[in-house]
Amino acid sequence: MATLKAALKATLLVSPIWLLCLLCIAPATAQAGQTAAPQAGNPAASAQAAPTGSSTAATTPSSILKPALDTLQQTLGGLNLEKWKGGTVRGEAAANISSIMRDLQSTLPALLADADQPPVTMSKSLPVSRNVDALYDVLVRVVDGSRVAAPGEQVTQLQQAMVGVEKARHALDDSLQEMASTQEKHVADLQIALKTQPMPVCPVVTAPPAPAPVKKPVKKKRKPATTAKPAGTTTAPATTPAAAKPNP
Repeated sequence: MATLKAALKATLLVSPIWLLCLLCIAPATAQAGQTAAPQAGNPAASAQAAPTGSSTAATTPSSILKPALDTLQQTLGGLNLEKWKGGTVRGEAAANISSIMRDLQSTLPALLADADQPPVTMSKSLPVSRNVDALYDVLVRVVDGSRVAAPGEQVTQLQQAMVGVEKARHALDDSLQEMASTQEKHVADLQIALKTQPMPVCPVVTAPPAPAPVKKPVKKKRKPATTAKPAGTTTAPATTPAAAKPNP
């Protein structure tokens, strides 16, 4: 299993289809949110986008890989390593075969089940492609070892299985490349459709009139309270002083 993981790590660094897919996914993701509204209002753009999804969804990774993987699993399961020449070659082949069988029985089925879910997308198919590339690298080592230590009939069986896996993984890479090209064309069509759309005219909104100033209420001053006079008391009338008599 460690050998298969190391091969998978190396595949991530050298696989050209991985670089191609990264270049294709980025513009498609960036345009997805911007093109939803114009596409809904433009029947022509919707008609162009419809066939792209159906063409890529027709071929699943399982339909491409499963026949070759089933043949490989049957071939490895039917090998008799006791007939191989003893030594390090047979020991390494046994470890590699065990690693491939674990991958075929546990790892790949889950990846294929996820990749086959509609719609078939690049993000779900790429892990399958990387895994199969790593598996193929380990299988090549088994075949090389069989030429040295295995009987002739087992060498022939392993070579036939390896050829089947090689064709299947190339077919998967071709399918991913076609999917990437379809997405690029779809994005280009949507960009052209956006350019042909008339510019929306925004209505002129007049500013509302300024609100009238609010007058503050004027507080009335309270009159000082007057003290009530006690009953039965009279106020003496004011007396005017007598005029002074002139001197004779």
